[in-house]
Amino acid sequence: MAGVTGIGGMFFRALDPAALAAWYRDHLGLPAGHEAIWMQAAGPTVFAPFRQDSDCFAADRQVMLNLRVDDLASLLATLSDAGIAAETREEWDAGGYGRFARIHDPEGNPVELWEPPAG
Repeated sequence: MAGVTGIGGMFFRALDPAALAAWYRDHLGLPAGHEAIWMQAAGPTVFAPFRQDSDCFAADRQVMLNLRVDDLASLLATLSDAGIAAETREEWDAGGYGRFARIHDPEGNPVELWEPPAG
């Protein structure tokens, strides 16, 4: 049976698409613009619906973007230097799945930064 091989894209509405794309480019290194293609290294991807009443992210948001990163500590320092607040919690890192932090883009969308465990 044919099946899905990965996520081909993430598309969402924005009040100012150009400015939001530039923010993701400038602070997280993602390609910007409608025509941008992001070639990724192979790695795990989680596709998981959450309960409607989950407190994993704000109740007024339907999605949370999760981005794999290779050096969370360095990225958090860079984001802090740019005035971007990040939240970390010990319990997020306790399950053996790696390290996590949460930020919000300029339009309030939650973005989880995930550094998978080494090896």
